[in-house]
Amino acid sequence: MKALDGKSEMVYLWVRAYIEENKFSSNPKLPSENTLSRKLAVSRETVRRALDRLAQEGLLRRVKGSGTYIDKEAVLSWERGGSGEKLKIGLILQGQDGNANSSLMDGIRSILSPGQVDLRTFLTDNKFANERHCLQTVVNQGFQGFIVDGVKASLLNPNLDCYQKIYQKRIPVIFYNNYYKNLKCPRVVVNDLRCAQELIGLLIREGHRNIAGVFVSDNYQSIEKFQGMAAALQENGVEYQDDYVKWCVSDEAHDPRFARSISRFLKGLPRCTAVVCCNYMIYRLVRQVLEKLGRRVPEDCSLVCFDYSSDDWEAEGVTCSVHQGYRIGQEVASRLTQMIRNRDCDDLGYTCVLAPEIYVGRSIGPALK
Repeated sequence: MKALDGKSEMVYLWVRAYIEENKFSSNPKLPSENTLSRKLAVSRETVRRALDRLAQEGLLRRVKGSGTYIDKEAVLSWERGGSGEKLKIGLILQGQDGNANSSLMDGIRSILSPGQVDLRTFLTDNKFANERHCLQTVVNQGFQGFIVDGVKASLLNPNLDCYQKIYQKRIPVIFYNNYYKNLKCPRVVVNDLRCAQELIGLLIREGHRNIAGVFVSDNYQSIEKFQGMAAALQENGVEYQDDYVKWCVSDEAHDPRFARSISRFLKGLPRCTAVVCCNYMIYRLVRQVLEKLGRRVPEDCSLVCFDYSSDDWEAEGVTCSVHQGYRIGQEVASRLTQMIRNRDCDDLGYTCVLAPEIYVGRSIGPALK
């Protein structure tokens, strides 16, 4: 079966999660391709490729002139026969970055083959209500472990009671990227403080002092990246300027309309010579804005990016930390299976902090005097 690209993989995961939530619904009809295309901000062709895969797997059936339906009998048969002697593991994704999700899944599958594990995927869309519904749905379904990317992890999570119930059942949970400090669970993360020091250091060595940054306030990863940037400026004797930091929330970061807000921000910083982007989605928006403003990279404005999740960083020429989704997937899979084997739910040395992987491209030039 042909592998899906990043965006089609994201749609595939979203529809798989939709099937999981609606398998007992009285209306098994799937939203139309046009509706899915608008909702997930992808083309109809991308949606069609994902639905084709699910139809090949027997979970969907198409009725000409009517639409696409969940094949309840096939889904429930898969439910009854899916686990057997396999590990049943839940993967709870935010689901907003298809490239990152795809590489993460590949990493997990390289450790846990389909013959070893029944991997069920759930998408939160980075919303507390979706996370709660997911946790309430799966807590009594015989899962032996969970891999989780936390929702708005810099805020106080209202779903900690659900995680406490999972903990009381002695079901191991391991987080990656975003995690909840209130829980005792292990995590696999990149050292974002060190990453910021390296990226900002590259800018400062080229003479940049008026450095702007765009960060996400409800994302714990992004908070650490911001803290790393502020520390790097201070350590190098560069004054931190509040006006040079643009904050947004997660939903804005994934909305193309946020480009207008970024444009107003950069227009208000006439002395700005460099921009730090906290993730790949923000980078794409900033790059788009700079092009519309007629500002060349790096001649007029240097640019660096955290967690570049597409695989074209060399062709793009961007100086960045490369998103390590595949390695993270391998680490969470191997550590969770060890936790299950050892019947551990607490962080007894299972946490892993990865060194950043920095690529030095062509997007940094000397600061203009």
